[in-house]
Amino acid sequence: MTDVELVPLTDDDMDAFITENQEAFRFGAVEEFGLRDDHLDDKGEIISRSTIERSIAEGTAYRIVSEGRRVGGLVVNVKDTHGELELLFVSPKEHSKGIGHAAWCAVENMYPNVTMWETVTPYFEKRNIHFYVNRCGFRIVEFYNEFNKGPDSKDHDDEGPDEMFRFVKEIRR
Repeated sequence: MTDVELVPLTDDDMDAFITENQEAFRFGAVEEFGLRDDHLDDKGEIISRSTIERSIAEGTAYRIVSEGRRVGGLVVNVKDTHGELELLFVSPKEHSKGIGHAAWCAVENMYPNVTMWETVTPYFEKRNIHFYVNRCGFRIVEFYNEFNKGPDSKDHDDEGPDEMFRFVKEIRR
């Protein structure tokens, strides 16, 4: 398994973290839809700066470091035995090296009391869907769309793609 370290995000790294997160998310959208993508906001982003900032403020952010290099990041929000994976990104230059899976394993080890994890990803992110289901053991439990807006839709109507899968991973210890 690839060796990674999760390092708490520092204030002086916040801008780079946000920019690299947006680059990684944009990569997936452009890879799927090309430059014609209508999922990007008016600034050309699939995920807004305000969404990332809100996730960081409400959770705990980490840099994913491998071989001394920052290769991604993640944000989790943990309350007792319930955890939400708010964000997880790996630099597109580092894809297919096992970094995401190693980072996820590190998260599970850091939070051994969590027995249920949740996350969401856009419907078009086949790479993410494969990662969560086939590599990390999540299962798809819900599909948010125009007929099923999801619990946060009224708070964030103007952000992100309309169609998202919700994943759950239950851990039995």
